[in-house]
Amino acid sequence: MPQPRCPHCRHFVFLDQLECPRCGAEIAYNLRTRQFFGVRAGKADIHGETWFTCSQRGWGCNWLVHEHAGSGRCFSCRLTRKTPDTQDTIALEKLAKTEESKRRLVLQLADLGLPMEPWYEGNKGLGFDLLSSISLGRPVTIGHASGIITLDLAESLDDHREALRIRLGEPYRTMLGHLRHEVGHYFQNVLIADEATWETCREFFGDERVDYREALQRHYSTGAPAGWSESYISEYSTMHPWEDFAETFAHYLHITGTLQTAAAVGMSLDSRVTNLRDTDVVPLLSYAREPVQRLLADWEWMSQAFNRINRSMGHGDLYPFEIVPPVARKLGFVHDLVTAAGASADEVTALVQAEDEPVGV
Repeated sequence: MPQPRCPHCRHFVFLDQLECPRCGAEIAYNLRTRQFFGVRAGKADIHGETWFTCSQRGWGCNWLVHEHAGSGRCFSCRLTRKTPDTQDTIALEKLAKTEESKRRLVLQLADLGLPMEPWYEGNKGLGFDLLSSISLGRPVTIGHASGIITLDLAESLDDHREALRIRLGEPYRTMLGHLRHEVGHYFQNVLIADEATWETCREFFGDERVDYREALQRHYSTGAPAGWSESYISEYSTMHPWEDFAETFAHYLHITGTLQTAAAVGMSLDSRVTNLRDTDVVPLLSYAREPVQRLLADWEWMSQAFNRINRSMGHGDLYPFEIVPPVARKLGFVHDLVTAAGASADEVTALVQAEDEPVGV
C-alpha cells in the first residue's frame, strides 16, 4: 500500500481525510491505485479516465467511483445492504464513523488479495447490515449469517462500547475489531473449500459441528474454562470453534494491518539504539511470501515497542494479548489460507477493477 500523500503538496494524509490538512485541497481515494487524487466539481481524472466522488461523500466517504461503475456509490458503500432511515440523522452520523472502519477493512482485504463477492452479485456474498439499537429501540445482535455481517452502530459511541467492554471483561473492543472478527466467519466458509482442509481446521480449532446454542449458553453461564490462556487468544474464542477461528482471523488482520502501517511510515527497530533485541526489526508491507514465523517474530518485538509508546501516553497496551505456541500455530493455519487464496497482484487487480463493471445498485 503506497504511503497516502496529498497529490498537490505531498503532505501526509490519513486514509479518512476529505481534504489535505496542510494545503486544504479537496482529495479523494482511489482503491485501484491506492492513492489520493485531487478532485474538482466532484470529479477526478486518473490516467485519462473519469472518476466521481462517492455519493456518500457528504457522510464522510472519500472514495472514488469509476464513471462506468453503474452506481454513485463506491465499492465499500455498495457492500452495505441495510442502513438506518434517511431521516435519522443521529444514526447516520454513527453510520459514517462505522463506514470509515469498513473502508479500512475492505482496503486491507484487497491488499491481502482476498475474494470479496458482493452480496448483490451472488448467493451468500459479502454484505453489511449497519443498524442502530438506539434508534430502533431494540437490541441489534452483532453477528454473521450467510455472508451478511450485522453491526450495532451504537458501538461507535465510546461510552457505550467501553461500558460493554468492561462488563464483558474484554481487553480490546473497537468497531474495526468487530468487523475483522465477523469477516473471519465469512472467510472461514469461503477459504475452506474441501473436506481435507476442514479436517485440518478442526485439528487446530475443534469440531465446528458441535451445537452452537449450547456452547453459547455454557459460555455465558460458566465463562471460559480454567487455563484458557494456554491455548486461546481470548476468552470469547473458547466458546465455540467458529468463534476461535474468527478471533484468530481478526488477530491476523490486526497484526498484518499494523505491521503494514509501520512499514509504510518507515518504522523499524534499530538494534544499535534499542534494548529490545540484538538485531534490527524491519516490518514488511506484505508477508505473503514469508513464513508465519517471520510475521510473528516481527510482531513480537514491534508490539512491545507500540505498548511502550502507549504507556508513555498513559494509555493501556496497544496489543494487550499474548501469542502462546498453540495460538501461533492457529495463526499459521490462517496465514496459509490467506496467502493461498490469491494474494497475487493479478487477483488484487481483478478485484479493484470490478469498480468499472456496471452493478445496477
